[in-house]
Amino acid sequence: MTVFEPLSPQKACPLASGHRFDGERRWAASIDLGFTRRDEPAGPVTRLTRARHQGPLRVQRPFYPEPRDAGGEAGSCHVYLLHPPGGLVSGDALSIGVQVGQGARALVTTPAANKLYRADSHGVAWTQHTSLSVAAGGELEWLPQETIAFDGSRGVQSTEIALEKEARCLGWEVLALGRPAGELPFVSGHLEQRFALTRDGRPLWHERQLLDPTHTRFSGRWGQGGASVQATLWAVGLDDEPAAVDVLREVVPSSPRWAVTVRQGVLLLRYLGDERNEAWAICQAAWAQLRPLLLGREACVPRIWMT
Repeated sequence: MTVFEPLSPQKACPLASGHRFDGERRWAASIDLGFTRRDEPAGPVTRLTRARHQGPLRVQRPFYPEPRDAGGEAGSCHVYLLHPPGGLVSGDALSIGVQVGQGARALVTTPAANKLYRADSHGVAWTQHTSLSVAAGGELEWLPQETIAFDGSRGVQSTEIALEKEARCLGWEVLALGRPAGELPFVSGHLEQRFALTRDGRPLWHERQLLDPTHTRFSGRWGQGGASVQATLWAVGLDDEPAAVDVLREVVPSSPRWAVTVRQGVLLLRYLGDERNEAWAICQAAWAQLRPLLLGREACVPRIWMT
């Protein structure tokens, strides 16, 4: 049985008055999800066994759209992470935790784009922290829909991924800056992105990126080059990384705006351009090719992407 309960005061994020007008203002929301592999009469299956929350972060009921494999084990447990406000404003502090137990299989996505709204007149920032952990033999796919940063947005996004031995993880982050179609480009504000991935406590990938449209790096050819859309896809646990790179280069739509490499056992695909749809299509095409190589199962598109 899944346990849905609010976080205890000890586990909740510190919550200061939402009516402050300085950097101490906080509107906190958090969620803690746990997935466990269980032996059942029909065969092993992954269950969402923990879903503690505080504030406006929820999950829908788990879905099981994939067939059982030859050994009778159910496919990944699909979960949709909901944030009813639809975006972050000054003072918001979101904390997302996902723990995948030994041998469990989970896919987590979102029903819509996440929006990072313009900071208020006091320039108060927002924060979003995501912590993903996968135990030995576990599998996690972290596939949120894109994030749209409005002009003037200020905040920090951090993602920490902790893998144990033989754990496998595939995920992505897609970021669109401004709203060019509405003639509202990203010309002010300040975003910071942080990524940290470890295997058995050993760091494999650490990265920190500052996005400030007033800095020469943002427009310089040696940096952002003025691009308004960027994406990073990662895969960890591939048995044959060079073969996976070859497959991506042969199958994913050809474009000078993406490239793929492998470092320290982490396959990284990067996109830098100006088309959100192109970035999403490239990531989804890469996922469709990598999933069978990484998890031994064909890609199963979450139905929420088609609504």
